[in-house]
Amino acid sequence: MPLSVAVAAAFGLDLLWPVLVLAGLESVRVSPGDTAFTNLAFDSYPWSHSLLLVLVWSVLAGWLAWRGLLTARSGVVVGALVLSHWVLDALTHRPDLPLWPGGPEVGLGIWYSIPTTIVLEGTLLAVGLWLYLRATNARDGVGRWALAAMIALATVIWITQPWSPPPPSSTAVALGALALWLFLPWAHWIDRHRTAVQDTGRAGRRV
Repeated sequence: MPLSVAVAAAFGLDLLWPVLVLAGLESVRVSPGDTAFTNLAFDSYPWSHSLLLVLVWSVLAGWLAWRGLLTARSGVVVGALVLSHWVLDALTHRPDLPLWPGGPEVGLGIWYSIPTTIVLEGTLLAVGLWLYLRATNARDGVGRWALAAMIALATVIWITQPWSPPPPSSTAVALGALALWLFLPWAHWIDRHRTAVQDTGRAGRRV
């Protein structure tokens, strides 16, 4: 499955969310200290992040992947990636994720602990990268270094959150979040310079 599709699926809810915030359908508030890991309070995001709607987005994304990539396996993986975003959010957020629009809100609040957040999310990032590197080979330097640069930037953006100054407004938050869309053409560019590994056990693979 192309990296660009996997990135779109994993980031999907957060690609939709700033659009809905700017449209006035959802809301976020700058609240320094809301949790240890973020200065944002997610006051209302029922259409992008409620469990009921996430299940709808998962099925829709899976169907589109199945139709576009022509394999049921791709559809299942894409749908699972979309849903996994909500599962991780439910672990890390304080109780602000609605089960359905207007329904009860859940969240275990791992974001209250910076070390626990870094261990959990960092481990998931490392596992995902390891799986991708096992499944693909770099065809050239672009395939190797463009991937390294994307991972490095994403890691810096993620891990510096607790120590970054609060954004000036909720509009600035949403506009900044739109930058996530840039990861899609970047991932597509990486895809063009990497090839799938047919025999993942063979020796001498290139990263």
